[in-house]
Order: sequence, then C-alpha cells, then structure tokens
Amino acid sequence: MPSNQQAILAGHFAKKQLASKSRLISWSHRSRFQVALQLAEQFAGKRLLDYGSGDGSFLAMLMETSHAPSVAVGAEVDHRVIAECRDRLGDLRHLSFIETRELERHEYVAAYDAIVCMEVLEHVLNPDLLLQMFSRLLSPTGKLLVSVPVETGLPLLVKQCVRRIAGWRGIGDYPGQTPYTFEELAKSVFAGRDRQHIVRPVHTNGDGSEFHDHKGFNWRLLKKRLERDFEIERILASPVRWLSPHLASQVWFVARKK
Repeated sequence: MPSNQQAILAGHFAKKQLASKSRLISWSHRSRFQVALQLAEQFAGKRLLDYGSGDGSFLAMLMETSHAPSVAVGAEVDHRVIAECRDRLGDLRHLSFIETRELERHEYVAAYDAIVCMEVLEHVLNPDLLLQMFSRLLSPTGKLLVSVPVETGLPLLVKQCVRRIAGWRGIGDYPGQTPYTFEELAKSVFAGRDRQHIVRPVHTNGDGSEFHDHKGFNWRLLKKRLERDFEIERILASPVRWLSPHLASQVWFVARKK
C-alpha cells in the first residue's frame, strides 16, 4: 500500500472492500488491485482513464508507483463522488477526476492509451454502448483492461456463502444482494456461454438511472461482446492468478482495438 494509505482507506469503497472486516473479502479485493497495478505497468508515462473509478483508490495507488502514467483521469457518473475524490486526493500530481458525461466531448476522441474498467460492466444495462465509447476514446494503439466478477459455476456457490455470512455479520452491502431461487442458482452454476441463463433484476438509483446487481451476470457473454470491437490478448483470473477464470472470483480481459 502506498504512502497515502490513510487517504485511500478513507474512500467509500475502500472501507468496505480493501479494509473489510472479512479477511476473505479484503484479500480478494486487494489481490484484484494488485493485478490492475501490474497490468498498468505497461502504460508508464502514457495517458490512462479509469472509467467508473469509484473512490479513486486504484488511481491513487498507481500514481505513487514507479510506472505511473503521465496523465491519469478518473471518471464517475455522480458529481458528488467526483467532488469527494478531488477533495481527498487532490494533492496527487497528474491525477484528475471528471464526470462521465464530459467524455462525450470531441477533445476526448482517441485521447487515451489505456482505459481501465473494474467491476463496472456487470452493472450496465447495455454494455455495447459503453464498449463502443471505449473504442472511440482509445488511441489507435490503445488497450482496454476490464475486470468483472465471476457469477457462474462453482465460484458462485462460494460467493453466495461468503455473502450470506457477511450479511449475518453486517459487513458491506451484501444483505442487499438479490437472492436466487434454487432453480436460478442451478441454472447459474451450469450457465453456458451462448445465451443469458436467467432474467437479471433491474434496480433504480435515486436519480432514476437503472442498473443490474451481480445476479445473473455471465462473464462469457461479455467476452463475446468484447470480441466484436476488440482483440483479446490475455485473460487472467484473480485473486489467484494461476486458476482458470471458471474457478476464480474475478476475471480480467486485456484487449486492444481491432
């Protein structure tokens, strides 16, 4: 953890993930960040966007490494999140935060050598639109780093147990996770890669925007969508990198524009 550890752990998501009272949850998320930091080494001195940057934890860690990008931008939907990040992490050089709507401006076309998108696409109702935007924002040689949770197969059974225990302990947001029926759980464990296996619930934010929770997300369908506009170079797992994604908690895609 870098020297600005206190500022990082003061972030909303860091409190419930990196500093979770559950050692398993904390270890899983810290391992995911370590994968992200290692993958980002190739972008030292370049321009990087973290889409859905949350409380800025990843960018704050990255900017204190020896392979920091020359420009790092965190993008979030909520202006209040942006204001909090600017206030808490504003002392870090070459790091800034903007609202996602600003990325529609022409000045951002082909503006980034790398886009990082961690634990976001599973919540988006139409990921195709977001992937098309990423393609527009990336330079001709730019790369996309995506991580999403594995919510199918055996990992789902483990996660549901961890979530249930965390809910009993009052840890994180896990009590709000949409429950599975026995039939839905069975279909999710044996989910294929060609179609959506169960109906995904849609929730509404206070501002009227809609989103999915983790229930029913299938990372292999996202892989197929990625392959339309990107060439996938690597697929990795976390928190244990030598495991197959079919046995992991999260899966990473490293992709470049076609």
